[in-house]
Amino acid sequence: MSTKEKISEDVLLEEAVVKQNEIVLYNDDVNTFDHVIDTLIYACEHSPEQAEQCAIIVHHKGKCTVKTGIYNDLEPRCTLLLEAGLSAEIV
Repeated sequence: MSTKEKISEDVLLEEAVVKQNEIVLYNDDVNTFDHVIDTLIYACEHSPEQAEQCAIIVHHKGKCTVKTGIYNDLEPRCTLLLEAGLSAEIV
């Protein structure tokens, strides 16, 4: 095995070990679509279109994964969602 192949294999293995978490947003009967969209744009750095699509999915399916990543990145984002009155958790 060449050095380049070994490095590539190590990088792939390291990427596989990093655990990805998700912020799941849940539907409620309190918040408006506009509030949910604005909060997703702010807290999760969504585009307006992406935030709108997530809001629609949450409305129709009851929940939607709105952000995926490492826990340390997701925790402050989830806190912003919760502080804005939305129902969300990291899974």
